[in-house]
Parts: sequence; C-alpha cells; structure tokens
Amino acid sequence: MAGILKDHPIGVNVIAKRTLRDFWERGHANSRRPLENWVFLASKAEWLSFADVRATFPSTDLVGDKLVFNVGGNKYRVVCYVRFPAHVMFVKWVGTHAEYDKLDIGKL
Repeated sequence: MAGILKDHPIGVNVIAKRTLRDFWERGHANSRRPLENWVFLASKAEWLSFADVRATFPSTDLVGDKLVFNVGGNKYRVVCYVRFPAHVMFVKWVGTHAEYDKLDIGKL
C-alpha cells in the first residue's frame, strides 16, 4: 500500500470550498477564476511544512497557526488552517485585501 501512495500523491484536501464560492457569488465575481486556480494548485500540492507551502505560493504568510494566501495578484486574501500530516486545509475566511486589513485574524 505504501508504494501505491508514494506513486500517487494524495494532495491537499481543501475543506470549505463553499466559503470561496459564497465570496465570488456575493459581488466578487472577478475572484472566481483566481480562487479556483488557487484551489486547483493547492489540491495538487504535497505540503509537509510551511516551507513547502512557500515553494508553491511564495507570498504566503504564517500568522499564528493560520496561513494567509495572497490570491489574484494580491487583490484577495484567503486565511486557512492546515494540518500538514493529514493533508487537510480548512478555509477559514476569504475577502479583499482591504477587508483583510480590518480583520482580527486571532478571532477566526
């Protein structure tokens, strides 16, 4: 079984894609393509650490225990919690850069 997993990477399971869909459906239609591309790239990734995330998305920041992704040329921010060993990423929040500047990320 280990050989099968090694030959066929698991990728990251992005949880709460609905949060992203709700964002582009509530007046941010231009965010749809960049957010879908971000999910596609993340779901193919084999991240075991924050350094691995930065190799895929160099502008990602680590704030406390959450990752902050710049998406769409830094127009949008996506805040996630990642469990590296489980290959799971939970989307906690998505918004514009301006909305992120007002966000208290510690309350997510």
